[in-house]
Amino acid sequence: MKYHKKIKFPVGELILIASDKNLAAVLWENDNPNRTGIETGQENNDHPVLLEVEKQLTEYFEKKRTVFALELDFTGTAFQKKVWDALLTIPFGETRTYGQIAKQIDHPKAVRAVGSAANKNPISIIAPCHRVIGTSGKLIGFAGGLKNKSILLQLEAARKTPTLWED
Repeated sequence: MKYHKKIKFPVGELILIASDKNLAAVLWENDNPNRTGIETGQENNDHPVLLEVEKQLTEYFEKKRTVFALELDFTGTAFQKKVWDALLTIPFGETRTYGQIAKQIDHPKAVRAVGSAANKNPISIIAPCHRVIGTSGKLIGFAGGLKNKSILLQLEAARKTPTLWED
């Protein structure tokens, strides 16, 4: 079963989706419903996973959190999951290119496939596909739009010192 909650953040309204115990998606307000294939399920504003995601995202946007501590429930192909796991290794305030991610997952020629997988990332911000940029340093390809990608990167650049939270 899936549950969702809609929350307004500085990048617009986000749709948080959880399974019974884990975060399944963070989708954009005007997201293409076919991009991830994840059903929103029923609305539940009091679901404990969604409340924790809301809390951690709020801290992130308030520049109080640089590391997320959430259990993730990725839905995708084995290759996509490999790419999404690689996204989780990009440190706060840093960027990687699609080519660097392709090399990291031992598929150095799969740059376009990495870009496609990053575009289908269902857990935006938490699995930071916004930290992946073009080889030239340009901002390219982001489901939330390039303006939001820029906002997220600027927010992180303003606070690069990691803060680990012990809850």
